[in-house]
Amino acid sequence: MRNGLVADSEMTRSKPTARQTARQNEDEDLIARAAWLHFVGGLTQGKVAARLGVSMTRAHRAIAKAQASGIVHIFVSAAPVTCLQMEDKLAETYGLSMCRVAMELAEAGPIPLKSLGAAGGDWLTRVIASKTHQVIGVSHGRTIAAMVEQLGLTKRIDTTFVSISGGLTQSLAANPYDVIHRLAQKTGADAYLMPVPLFANSAKDREVMLSQSMLTEAFARMHSATLVVVGIGDLSGLAGVTQSDAKQLKEVGAAAEILGQFLDKDGAKISTPLDGCTVALDLNDLAGREVVAIAGGAGKVDSIRAALRSGLLTGLIIEEGTARALIDGLEAE
Repeated sequence: MRNGLVADSEMTRSKPTARQTARQNEDEDLIARAAWLHFVGGLTQGKVAARLGVSMTRAHRAIAKAQASGIVHIFVSAAPVTCLQMEDKLAETYGLSMCRVAMELAEAGPIPLKSLGAAGGDWLTRVIASKTHQVIGVSHGRTIAAMVEQLGLTKRIDTTFVSISGGLTQSLAANPYDVIHRLAQKTGADAYLMPVPLFANSAKDREVMLSQSMLTEAFARMHSATLVVVGIGDLSGLAGVTQSDAKQLKEVGAAAEILGQFLDKDGAKISTPLDGCTVALDLNDLAGREVVAIAGGAGKVDSIRAALRSGLLTGLIIEEGTARALIDGLEAE
């Protein structure tokens, strides 16, 4: 009896208090952020300390703990508590089966490519290793290219990759040749591209393109994909879209672009002057597949919100600052 009382007493004393739990979460958050900034962001320990507002010693210890605990491999397989909470909030609000919120880094440019690339590469590496999908459809764009660069695979795999949209441009940074070629290089997998622009000059030109056997085979492969990975575009700087086209898109209420097709602010697909010219998997054909978008940046908040409202997406990879803006918008509604 006495032993039982002692055991109960010890259990009571060992149970963490709310303050201890909060402190533990704070410590884990610091370790995750320090590891991300150091190993992914490339910041020195001194810069990590300055960025997090802690002493050099504490930053050094946090990075050392990250290494000792095993969360640092090729990727930092951890996220701060705040990111996890935002993942849960976005998944619950928009009915997502998967959401990854990457920690933000100090990055130049409008799109957080380093952060998104690391999170996307980690996710796709795990998906490939799971062998859940034999055929994966891949869109194009800078975020997709950044994800591919961060893949952790080097040996041949059985997965097949297929382009799900045209997108041939003069810029290799957003060129599907580059994305599909790099996927094949990094994985040894079979990879099939669609060597055409996203938008044909006219509906007649599109018909001519689609009559070619190469394009017929490409569309057949597209429809066998059980997972598709897409970017989300706004109306600024879309390849193949003229200023006149962009003006018309705004006039009809376009707020987001996925695979060369457009959604209004509520996520409804809308008709545009480019409909007959788009060379891509139709948004209506996304039903029944896993559809994961990777996107971020302050300028894309409204576009990402529209895409989430569409119900097309089953998963989202985003970075912390953009996720926070989306959630702030929910709270303001």
